Amino acid sequence: MRSPVSVDSGAPSRDVAPAETVPRSPRRRRTWRQALRRDWQLYSLAVLPLLFFLIFRYLPMIGNIIAFRRFKPGGSIFGEYWVGLRYFRMFFTDPTFWEVFTNTLVLGTLTLLFCFPLPIVLALLLNEVRARRFKRFVQSVSYLPHFLSIVIVAAMVMQLTSIDGTANQLVRLFGGDAVAFLQQPEWFRTIYVSSEVWQTVGWGTILYLAALTTIDEDLYEAARIDGASRLRQTWHVTLPGIRPTMVTLLILNIGSFMAVGFEKILLLYNPLTYPTADVISTYLFRMGFQSSNFSYAAAIGLFEAVIGLILVLSANLISRRTVGTSLW
Repeated sequence: MRSPVSVDSGAPSRDVAPAETVPRSPRRRRTWRQALRRDWQLYSLAVLPLLFFLIFRYLPMIGNIIAFRRFKPGGSIFGEYWVGLRYFRMFFTDPTFWEVFTNTLVLGTLTLLFCFPLPIVLALLLNEVRARRFKRFVQSVSYLPHFLSIVIVAAMVMQLTSIDGTANQLVRLFGGDAVAFLQQPEWFRTIYVSSEVWQTVGWGTILYLAALTTIDEDLYEAARIDGASRLRQTWHVTLPGIRPTMVTLLILNIGSFMAVGFEKILLLYNPLTYPTADVISTYLFRMGFQSSNFSYAAAIGLFEAVIGLILVLSANLISRRTVGTSLW
């Protein structure tokens, strides 16, 4: 008689389905109501920021309607009657506007060229400093100008560049004649960009220093084993490691390219420096509040906003296709 015990040949039994064919129960996705009920404390933290942007950013956009309507002070806030593209044609044919537009492009380009890369350079230099006390001292000194009011910064600039200021004292020391810097159009861009660098470079290093701490130390160790110098390590390890932060901040800076520092320029410029200092934001201020031509000013502001939106979208698209990093 044969033994009832059968030898297993290793093949799966015909009566039992393979493990791969066993159906799994579908995973249920949480609805937004369930997520809100579970994490309502976290979502509540976003209420105040959302209200801020709704009240002070999105609701004022309704006022752009007066760029297409005739607005009279004391009348309807949405204008009296429809005028179409009349105000856009006015500033497109105004030579003063194109002079202001050119000044905006020049100041925006100079600010971007100097104020964007210098925080990266300072962050890389601070990252190489091993003396902790000296590093903290440099950081504190470089951060301090960011916390000063624009009014104080403008007052300091005017004091330094006045006839009896520190700059002219140095000029006289070397045998030169005093120069009224803030009354000379050719000096305004240099003074403005220099003050921007002094005020913003130190604060701009914070994000880069934070990004530098996320780079894996093993990459530096591998580079040293391969014989890479400190410069080579910076070029091939450090800069690629902070590239996402660099691209994000570059896109944000390009978005504010047209909105050159309104407050500082308004405090520093005067009719003598209009040829190089007057930008779209200050020209808009004069047209809207000093000349009471609110519809014309609204048309200029809408044009500036559209240019800024196009710059952000273009920079984000180029960054995504060339670098692989973007905001969205």
